[in-house]
Formats: sequence, C-alpha cells, structure tokens
Amino acid sequence: MAMTLAEIRAKLQSQDNRKSGESKSSGDNAIYAHWNIAEGTTAKLRFLPDADPKNSFFWVERAMIKLPFAGVKGQSDSKQVIVQVPCIEMYGPGESCPILAEVRNWFKDPSMEEMGRKYWKKRSYLFQGFVRENPMSDDKTPENPIRRFIISPQIFNLVKNALMDPEMENLPTDYAGGLDFTVKKTSKGGYADYSTSTWARKENSLTEAEAAAIEKHGLFNLGDFLPKKPTDVELKVMKEMFEASVDGQPYDADKWGAYYKPYGLQTNATQPAATVTAPPAAEAVAVEDVPFDLDEPASVAPTAPVATPKPSSQKAEDILAMIRSRQKQQ
Repeated sequence: MAMTLAEIRAKLQSQDNRKSGESKSSGDNAIYAHWNIAEGTTAKLRFLPDADPKNSFFWVERAMIKLPFAGVKGQSDSKQVIVQVPCIEMYGPGESCPILAEVRNWFKDPSMEEMGRKYWKKRSYLFQGFVRENPMSDDKTPENPIRRFIISPQIFNLVKNALMDPEMENLPTDYAGGLDFTVKKTSKGGYADYSTSTWARKENSLTEAEAAAIEKHGLFNLGDFLPKKPTDVELKVMKEMFEASVDGQPYDADKWGAYYKPYGLQTNATQPAATVTAPPAAEAVAVEDVPFDLDEPASVAPTAPVATPKPSSQKAEDILAMIRSRQKQQ
C-alpha cells in the first residue's frame, strides 16, 4: 500500500537524522534522456508510484563505483577504460562495501582526498512517470508511454526538499491531485546545471490517456532495474579489480571478464557473465557525493567526458600498502 505524504516526510526526516549522526537492460526507449535536452529548454515530467508495495518512496537509489584502468591487458593501443561495479550498500543498511571500507579511511588524510573522491560511490535515483512536454523532437515515445528517469542528486535534492515543504498537501504522484515537475537545463561554469528545475504550483489529474496507459501496461517495479546484488565471489573480484585500478594496472579480461567489464568490450570468458548494465548518459551529469559535508557545493560533472588525472605512482603504492597491511591484520 502506498505511503501518505506525512509518512514519506517522517521517513525522509529519519534518514537525514541518521546521516547527520554518522539490473535489467531494455531497448524499448523506456529511459527518457532528459540530460540531452538543449540548454535553455525544459521538459515537464509527471512522476508515478513504484509498483513495489514495500518501497516507501516513488524512487529507488542507485549507487555505482567507477574503477578506471590504464587500458586493457594485451591491447597495446588501448586507452583508459572504466568498469562500473555496484556498491553493495544500496541493497540495504546492513550491507558493507569492501571498496568503500578502504576508501573511507582515505578522507582522514587531506593528501588522499582526491583519490577518495575518485573511488567514492556515485549516486543516482530511478523514477518513473510520463513525459508531458518534451523539447526533443527526435525522442520517440515508446508504445508504453510510462518512462523511467535516471535523476542526478542535484535534481533529487529539489524533489526531496519540496516533499518536506508543509505547503505541499498531496503526494505529487497522486493520480487526481498530483504535481508536474519541470526539468530546466542551464549551465554554470561550463557545467550542466538543473538547479532551477521546479514543481508546478497547481495540482492536476492524469489524463484519460495516461490513466489508460497505467491500466494497460502497469507500473514498473523500480527495484528490478537495479544491478543484481553481487555474490561473495563477485565481491572478491570487485576488491581485486579495485586494488589493480589503484595500482595503475590495465584491465585483465581473462581474470575479470566473466564478472565485470568495460561496456562494449568483447571477451572470451566462458563463465556466465555478471556484467553491470551499461549506464546511460545520465552518469555524465551525476553529482559526486562524499562521506562528509563539504564547505563548498559538490561539483557537477561536465556534459562532456573529462579524463580523470592519474595518481602519482608513489601515492598509489602508499594506498595499496595500507590496504594490504590491513588485510594481513584481519
């Protein structure tokens, strides 16, 4: 049963209090790439509830860790590649990520803060709903008009803050008295900026066509579109890949290709692959969150890919020595 707005506010407040004290793929065009709208334009969205009755919210959180490698082993002409692995902390409060267990300690040393940011989890949020106004003429509405939205933390904070506003009387996903959300794309310092995105002031109901689409297609269970939870074996592989990445080694397809690999890389692995679904371009506008409060706003990644600077070999060696020393003590 869907939660009330008051219950959602209480749960959000509870999460904030705790913080202050301490996948499926689809070729059906279901994901709406709002990050591709032109600068200065807007897209109007109408969020819908999650089909999962156990989910208190109308979104799910997705947390991924990017592991950069100095090319691919055996390919002399290969460039830097990035492998994304799921952070196991997204599957529940009792889960412990072996990578973040190491990275958290780096933030205690200012000289290692940059490396810590590089390997810290990147959050995004999965919503669903209708695209009511679409500025992209080349974006075709699929047969099932219920789209999925991968939302960056910058936009998510606007959604969340509005839910905590006592002047919002109904859930914005309410079929009869919900609210539209307008994504506005601007730029700030050469970066994509969505800080002026807003909720509509007036409530409105779903159209007959939208209600019919829900009746015909049903709502998505958003949790079905998260990467699958890693097994114990996959967690060990992730930790090994992490250490190799920090050490500046190339990606070894023979060792890891059956588990996690760069998007598009073809391997001869014979084991059942457990690769993570390639992230959509929304990752390019995700805000990088860190395990502590910053004095300045967290930076937003630019719309164009930017090469990550490689750490000095000495710093990488120091980090690896610390990791391995801790492992011997366990």
